[in-house]
Amino acid sequence: MASELRVLHRLPVWLPQTQTWLDRQIRALPPAFRQRIVADTAEHLDLFPAADLWVFAHAGRLRRFWDKGLKRLGARTDFGFVDQAARSFRPQVVHSHFGHVGWAMGSLPQRLGAAHVVSFYGFDVNMLPQRDPRWRTRYAQMFRAVDRVLCEGPHMAQCLIAMGCPPERCQVHHLGVDLPAIAFRPRTPPAGAPLRVLMAASFREKKGFPDGLEALARVRRHHPLAITLIGDAGRDAASQTEKARILATLARTGLAPHTRLLGFQPPEALWREAYDHHLFLAPSRTASDGDTEGGAPVVLIEMVASGMAAVATRHCDIPHVLPATWADRLAPEGDVDALAAAIEAWIAAPAGLWSERLRQGRIHLDAGFDAAGQGQALAAIYRELAQGKGSAGR
Repeated sequence: MASELRVLHRLPVWLPQTQTWLDRQIRALPPAFRQRIVADTAEHLDLFPAADLWVFAHAGRLRRFWDKGLKRLGARTDFGFVDQAARSFRPQVVHSHFGHVGWAMGSLPQRLGAAHVVSFYGFDVNMLPQRDPRWRTRYAQMFRAVDRVLCEGPHMAQCLIAMGCPPERCQVHHLGVDLPAIAFRPRTPPAGAPLRVLMAASFREKKGFPDGLEALARVRRHHPLAITLIGDAGRDAASQTEKARILATLARTGLAPHTRLLGFQPPEALWREAYDHHLFLAPSRTASDGDTEGGAPVVLIEMVASGMAAVATRHCDIPHVLPATWADRLAPEGDVDALAAAIEAWIAAPAGLWSERLRQGRIHLDAGFDAAGQGQALAAIYRELAQGKGSAGR
């Protein structure tokens, strides 16, 4: 097999600001790989440029008219724009990002003679099958044909296996972060000073912001706090409803005067705030519509890597990204009192324990969550599968 390996990435949008981890995952692959990205729409191209990007929304009018007609007739992406983009590239590996995208690819990877990798990331694991039970049948169909299913951690893997994914095809692959670029600056609050708490995420029910704020209100009875929220609601009704809940919680608990609402911020602004805070709070929970983190919030990994203390819930794969010594800093999801107790445990801890715990957090992440290492691991998966397809073809 030639040293150059061609990988086609299929995903809905290239690229929302909340999916920087996907850009990082693709860029971490070795330079010898040729990569083509095929997306339905594109946004933030100034932040996430791509050398070989095919976007359906930019295709000719006749192409879009024809493909939309096929879709109305129930056709998947075996034909039309995606087929054209794939055949002209001749990939050895097709990587579908998100489970529903993998199913929509249908038999195209097999007809191309390419290995098919499907990555699950969160809402596609739990929310889709709960909202529409047909996805269980669709996933079962896809699992029989796909070559490898990747997921963020052991909890997500068990969810996929329970839906019918053969265990031998299901593999944990961490979403790496650029650890060398994240300066490790352990920070502890000076005695008597306010604990500076950061929460950062889109305003979604699964992020659990109202739970976190309720817990902080309990902590503030005994200790001064300065709270910062980075994130906002989208245009959809569910997100706007969650924003209203967050604002109502701030008003009812009396936290509003002690909380800054910064809205969505670019990465450089997030990092400025991060290094000015002592504790990151990630109170994730299962939403009423079944939506979950699936794995763990990437921002939690980044904050711990930077030397920040964290309190989170035992939700999905969050325990997997934190060292075992941080188990007492995790709370059951939705348990406001346990969240408050975990925050107060950090406050009561001596400076030496803070420093040791923060060091353990960085060591844990260095061992298995670095983007460069995960890029090499993903490259090895691609090579293994492409080699298998080549052997089968011969």
